[in-house]
Amino acid sequence: VGRTQGALEALYDDIFANGGDATGVPMDVTDGDALDRLGAAVAERWGRLDLLVGNAGELGPITPVSHIAPDAFEKTLAINVTANARLIRAVEPLLLQAEAPRAVFVTSGAASKARPFWGVYATSKAALDALVRTWAHEHENDALRVNLLSPGPVRTAMRAQAMPGEDPETLPAPADVAPLFLELLSPTETRTGEIVRFAP
Repeated sequence: VGRTQGALEALYDDIFANGGDATGVPMDVTDGDALDRLGAAVAERWGRLDLLVGNAGELGPITPVSHIAPDAFEKTLAINVTANARLIRAVEPLLLQAEAPRAVFVTSGAASKARPFWGVYATSKAALDALVRTWAHEHENDALRVNLLSPGPVRTAMRAQAMPGEDPETLPAPADVAPLFLELLSPTETRTGEIVRFAP
């Protein structure tokens, strides 16, 4: 799932070039009905879901708490929290059909740091942490393993938006974080309900 067809097509090219296959759905993750339809489509086509990565994120405004516009606050929570709750609701039955289901959601150290002016993002990530860890503990007695990955500063468009004067070449690339995702998605992964931090 991605916001634009163009981004998905670039991903398809990489997957196909490496001998894989892919199906993509351009959608706005804040469309809860679309997430429900996605779950139904996966059920119809494959009957199960082995792995889930919740990576959609919104920075929101960096501003004093008293200056947060209500619509910006709601949009950030809609993407960072509500969409993930709807996604979990839509795909949990499919994950439970897999032999070694794994789910990873992207969080941030901002959730616990309470840095000045980062109230919107920090609030949304703290809520995501609570949501995902609660879900993980609900499944401690079955095969589903659910964790949060905190990548730290990474060379992304969101980081550039937050820190426009920073030299991106001083930061790890997303590909540097990928092995930790693969570790948490492995059938041999036993951790659940944890916040796992990337150490470059």
